[in-house]
Amino acid sequence: MTENASEQRWVLQGRLTGAFLEELTANWHSNRGTPSTRELVVDLNEVTYIDKDGERVLVMMIKDGARFVATGVYTRHLLESLQRI
Repeated sequence: MTENASEQRWVLQGRLTGAFLEELTANWHSNRGTPSTRELVVDLNEVTYIDKDGERVLVMMIKDGARFVATGVYTRHLLESLQRI
């Protein structure tokens, strides 16, 4: 995660599954604990696989107001589907 005055950017890599999701969720909650005016940006360009638990974490991020960066067709389609939940 990187931060500047206007943005908090999360760059995720690899597989959004298993134990990684526990660590990601814990870090997300601890860093999102205080209100901020910075835009939340989650970059998924280096993500290679997302399981159902990973989808649930992305829904949590969507509900927290995250904006996603994704160039892959599948990932963009998945995000569009998850935003309707």
